[in-house]
Amino acid sequence: MDDLLDRLPGLLDKLGFNLLLLGKIILIILGAFILERFIHFLLKRAYKRRGAPGREDLTRYRFLKNATRFIVGLMAFASIVYAIPSVKHLAVTLFAGAGILVAILGLATQRAFSNIISGVFIVGFKPFRVGDLLEVAGHRGTVEDITLRHTVINTFENRRVIIPNALISDEVLINSTINDETTCQFVEFGISYESDLDLAMRILQEEAESHPSCLDHRTEEDLATGEPKVAVRLIQIADSSLVLRAYAWASDPLTARAMHFDLNRSVKLRFDREGIEIPYPHRTITYKGPGPAPAA
Repeated sequence: MDDLLDRLPGLLDKLGFNLLLLGKIILIILGAFILERFIHFLLKRAYKRRGAPGREDLTRYRFLKNATRFIVGLMAFASIVYAIPSVKHLAVTLFAGAGILVAILGLATQRAFSNIISGVFIVGFKPFRVGDLLEVAGHRGTVEDITLRHTVINTFENRRVIIPNALISDEVLINSTINDETTCQFVEFGISYESDLDLAMRILQEEAESHPSCLDHRTEEDLATGEPKVAVRLIQIADSSLVLRAYAWASDPLTARAMHFDLNRSVKLRFDREGIEIPYPHRTITYKGPGPAPAA
């Protein structure tokens, strides 16, 4: 009992120290949360005060919002490390005296910093923005978000493709909506050699021009020279078919895609009614082998 009474002041001091340390950590986390919410409030307020913000404003807002979360979290982590004496001394010792460890950490974070710098370049030079229809690394979809590390693309199947920013910077991008969203959609059909070529071209032109999503993209010069709304050309004389292509314009890539699917059906049905044949592939097989055995 006497030993416990003798050790009680030390235990109380240690308990008080631990409670004080825990209080500091809680205050740091709470302060970081409040600071992040406040900066997000300012960013959102500035974004909404733009009146009619465009895709570039939305891209900057999303990027700065994600960057704020990362920077405030990093500051909070450093503050917690600094608040714990034992962890602080350990961190100072590791970073000041262990050059090999610092080199390893530098190599490990090289890719992360590359993604961050690439993200800054993307927001600065704007090869694409949030909301653009993008094709990159074999994936096609709408840009949903841009963070410090990666870019999120929502595909037509409603799946999110997460691509590191450094990888996007090294890829060739196809941006269908960066400047002018109107799209020239190629609609191709192959007909047999025996079919009426002029009739097939006229059917393809009429079906494309009558589609509600087809735009009249002709210039004043085209109208003066009598160019059709949808041009149809024979682009290839293939082995077993004549390939026709219609150049139909739509307001945006998604509308053009849906129009293409509709025209596949309507033109096929119209070809069936008008007697235009879409041929099957023809192949000639030559068999070279031993002949039949001679008769006895």
